[in-house]
Amino acid sequence: MKIDAFAHILTPNFYQTMLDIDTTIPQKYPFIKIETLVSLDERLEQWPDKNTKQVVSFANINPEDFVNGEKANKIAVDANQELAGIVANYPDKFEAGVGMLAMNNIPASLKILDYIKKSPYLVGAQIFTRHLGKSIADPEFEPILLKAAELHLPLWLHPVFDNRKPDNNLVFSWEYELSQAMLQLVQSNIFKKAPNLKILVHHAGAMVPFFSGRINHILDPEHAEMFKDFYVDTAILGNTPALQLTIDYFGINHVLFGTDAPFAVMPAGADEIVSNAIENLDISDLYDKKIFETNYYHMLERQ
Repeated sequence: MKIDAFAHILTPNFYQTMLDIDTTIPQKYPFIKIETLVSLDERLEQWPDKNTKQVVSFANINPEDFVNGEKANKIAVDANQELAGIVANYPDKFEAGVGMLAMNNIPASLKILDYIKKSPYLVGAQIFTRHLGKSIADPEFEPILLKAAELHLPLWLHPVFDNRKPDNNLVFSWEYELSQAMLQLVQSNIFKKAPNLKILVHHAGAMVPFFSGRINHILDPEHAEMFKDFYVDTAILGNTPALQLTIDYFGINHVLFGTDAPFAVMPAGADEIVSNAIENLDISDLYDKKIFETNYYHMLERQ
């Protein structure tokens, strides 16, 4: 069994709700024009590997960027219920869902975290490197991080573009955004304030493993070490040496199988490429199992 801890979906009702708000979404976000992302039937038909179950989070069309806080909360609540229903209906395909928050309505989002905690089908919430143009490390969002830690709910950290930059691109910009958000979270001392906080970072921790020397020489030892508190996935489209560096930096217990499905490799994602890269690592079968399955359950604090 493999658990793809970082896969994406646009559930039908949620996506239609967003299209009703803004019909130009497909033009604004061309990366979402993937049939297996928006069509559940197509996704199930094109499933990448019968041994893989996916943990699905919403592709980053955030209601908070389109509507006010009250409406954003309503959309998020409905979307979470829809996602939970899909997970419940297809337990052989979906391991769990990751809930949506409305970060322009912090009090309502705190209640969403309570709902997620009680749900048998949702295991955490998704946050982004920036919300409303502000860093996720902004004090405005700290109540969400503290509440997640209190509830022992992991958070999935996904990148978004910095709208101030004219040269955003999918090759490098999102990796910078992830790295910068990790630095800002570390410098906010969030892991000191909330030792139980668990954040799963997309794309293998982005630039962090590759610049560990700079981190260790520029930051003080305490803050440099805090980067090791993050969990990361394997969604870098292969590249066994880079995955080895990721494991060496974050430790074998903090690396989870994740593919970014269904993106990157049509029609269903990069399951095969990422799996092969892991299997080509010079590690034991036990460590393979940690990456593919065990570490996910350990992050959730369940066996």
